[in-house]
Amino acid sequence: MNDQEVPLLEFKDLTVLKGVKAKVLNSISLKIYEGDNLAILGPNGAGKSSLIKVITREYYPVLKDDRASSCRILGQERWNISELRKLLGIVSNDLQHVCTRDITGLEVVLSGFFSSIGLFKERLTPAMKKKAGRVIEFLEIDHLKHRKMNEMSSGEARRFLIGRALVHDPKALILDEPTTSLDLHALYKFTDMLRKIARSGTSIILVTHNLSDIIPEIGRVVLMKDGKFCMDGDKSAVLTGKNVSKLFGTPVDINIKDGYYYALRAPAKVR
Repeated sequence: MNDQEVPLLEFKDLTVLKGVKAKVLNSISLKIYEGDNLAILGPNGAGKSSLIKVITREYYPVLKDDRASSCRILGQERWNISELRKLLGIVSNDLQHVCTRDITGLEVVLSGFFSSIGLFKERLTPAMKKKAGRVIEFLEIDHLKHRKMNEMSSGEARRFLIGRALVHDPKALILDEPTTSLDLHALYKFTDMLRKIARSGTSIILVTHNLSDIIPEIGRVVLMKDGKFCMDGDKSAVLTGKNVSKLFGTPVDINIKDGYYYALRAPAKVR
């Protein structure tokens, strides 16, 4: 990484309040560079989803008189939304809830070109149809494309939302708790798909409370708790039993298998 390189995403001294006094993000700073595959790991209530909402401009940081506070994408704080879609694809559980309706998976993917939920009077071009077809084929969901989103399993629907994000060939795909509600079979298929995306050259930024969501292609991990980042570094150095135990407030040992990290209950100490 070149010191002169402009970060893809940069959070600088961000504080976000919920209500009058409750800080959901507390003076956080972080740089994510193009090409980074990164996981933000933390317990429920750590502020992870709030961080995503700062990126999507659902939440705004508190203005500070004494020091600069910003959320920048490639060095800029303001973007035309159509240009921003080409940089970041964001998939969240909130988006899945909104998209669970009487529209097909194909319509959801095509709607990514217009940032809509389904298609209305938008004019589809042959290039759009071709691109959507390639993305659906890449994600191996062609056999599901005419099924309604409200008739799909959670895992099936989530893959179409990822397709919706990928039609613009974004530099990074940001996933907020992506394996919530997936059964074991759906989880395996989903993580295999994420690995395929990462190997294709799209950066993965994974926000999760589940250690085993972190695919082998992710090399950098940020730990988050109580609205703050408490550790940032190489995955092997960060994901130790001591660090993960402190993060979640429960003693665990870490087991590594085939590039995946698992938290196991630590044996009780004999007194």
